Amino acid sequence: MSSAVPLRKENGQASEVEQTFQLQRQEFLKNMYPSLEERLELLGALEAMFVQYHPKVIDALKEDCKCHPHQLTMLVEVFGTLGRIGHVRENLAEWMKPSYRELDADVFGASKAYVLYQPLGVVANVSPWNFPFDLTFGPLVDILAAGNRCMIKPSELSSASSELIEEMVSATFDKSQVAVCTGGPDLAAQFVSQPWDHLIYTGGAEVAKKIMASAAQNLTPLTLELGGKNPTIVTEDSVNEETVHKILGTKTIKNGQLCVTADYALVPHSKLDSFISLITKYISQQLPDFAQGEKVPGIINERHLDRLQGYVADAKKKNAKVVELNKDANPLDRSQCQMPFTLVIEPTDDMMVMQQEVFGPILPIKTYKSIDEAIAFINDKERPLATYLFTKDEAIAEKVMKSTCSGGFAVNSAAFQAAIPSLPFGGVGASGMGCHHGFEGFKNFSHGKGVLEAGEGGITAAFYPPYGELADLVIAAALQPK
Repeated sequence: MSSAVPLRKENGQASEVEQTFQLQRQEFLKNMYPSLEERLELLGALEAMFVQYHPKVIDALKEDCKCHPHQLTMLVEVFGTLGRIGHVRENLAEWMKPSYRELDADVFGASKAYVLYQPLGVVANVSPWNFPFDLTFGPLVDILAAGNRCMIKPSELSSASSELIEEMVSATFDKSQVAVCTGGPDLAAQFVSQPWDHLIYTGGAEVAKKIMASAAQNLTPLTLELGGKNPTIVTEDSVNEETVHKILGTKTIKNGQLCVTADYALVPHSKLDSFISLITKYISQQLPDFAQGEKVPGIINERHLDRLQGYVADAKKKNAKVVELNKDANPLDRSQCQMPFTLVIEPTDDMMVMQQEVFGPILPIKTYKSIDEAIAFINDKERPLATYLFTKDEAIAEKVMKSTCSGGFAVNSAAFQAAIPSLPFGGVGASGMGCHHGFEGFKNFSHGKGVLEAGEGGITAAFYPPYGELADLVIAAALQPK
C-alpha cells in the first residue's frame, strides 16, 4: 500500500479535501462491493498498524494530556479497536450473506426476496480529542467491514495524537482507501460540507447542530454520538464500597472526560451521608494524590479546566454544598490542568453543573425518596447516552430499564456496555443518532437493499392492465374470510 499525502489547510489548499474525496469516490465506483477477502485484508492492515505503532500512541497521549498512564492507553485506546477487529473478523462472512425474507408464494411463486447489505461509498469520520485513537479507528473497523472508503478529521485539540493518526494512516493505507485531514475550524467546516455518503461525528451537541445544518445541504445521512448527562441511580441495598468503586473507577478514567461515564448520581435521601463517606474513603485510599503524579490524565486544556472551575464556582455561589476531596494534597494545578475530585451535593436544576455535561472530575449527587421519583427526574431531562442502576432488586432493574430511554443501559456496572464489541453503541434524542459496534455498526454503514429475484409461478400478472378475469379472481379470493 502506498503512502498518502498529508492533507492540510495551508494557503488555500483546502481544495485537497475535495480532490481526495473525488479520488475515493472514483475508486469506489470501480469496486462497489469489495469481497470478504479484500475487507479482511484491510482490517488485518489496521490491526498490524496498531501493534506496530502502540509505543508512539502511548507517547502522543502523554503529550496531549500532560499525563496519560500507559496501561490506560493500552486498555482503552488500543485494545478496544483490536477487540472490534477480532469480533468483525469472526462474523463478517455471515453478515455479508443475503438476509432472506418471507414472501407470499401464492402471489410471487418461486421468487426469492432478500436484503443485500451494500457499501455506501465514501464515509467521513470526525473524531474527538478525548479518545482520539479509539474513536478514530474503532468506527473505521465498521466502515471498512461494510466495504466503504473513509476520510478522517481528527480533533485539533489533541494535536500530537492527530499528527500520529495522520502518520499511521499514511504509512498503512493508500489515500484512495483511507485518508486523514488535519486542521482547525476552517478546514473542519470545509470537510463536513462535502457530499459524503455518510458522516459520523463524535463530540458536543452545539457542533453537531452545525454539522447537521451543513450536511442537510447534501442530504448526507449522519451518525452522531453526543454524550449527555448520564444518570446513575443507586438503591438502598447497593450503597456500599463495591458500588462506589465501580462508579468512581469509571468516573476517574480519563479524569471524567468520558462520554459514557456517570454524570450525576441519584441516591436515597436516607443514604446520602453514607454514600459521601464511601466516596471520600475511596478517593483517600485509592487516589490520595488524584491531581498529582501519573494516575489520571490531565484536563485536555486550560479552557476546559476553566469551564469545570466555573461549574464549581457557580454551585458555590448558588449555595450548594461543594466538597473538594483531599484539596490540600491536590490543589488546582493549571500547569498540569488538574483539579481535585469534587462533589456537588444536592445541586438545583438552575446550576451549570446540572445543565451541561460535566466531562470532568465533578460528581453532582442528588437524593430521591422513591424509585418513581428518580425515574421521573431522569425522564424530565434530555435523553442521555447511558443510564446506570446499582441494585440487587431485579424488579426495580427491569422497571428502570423499561421506564427510561437512553442510548445504553447497565445494571451494577457503568460504562462497560460501550466496551462490548457485539453491542451497538450510540445515543438517542439529544445524545445522538445511529450507532457503531458489531452487526448494528456494519448495518449502519451499509445500505440494506431490498432485492426480488422473480421465479416461476405466482399471480403478479393480475396487476397488469387491462384488468380481467385473473384480477377479479385475485380480488375475490383476497376478500374471503380467513
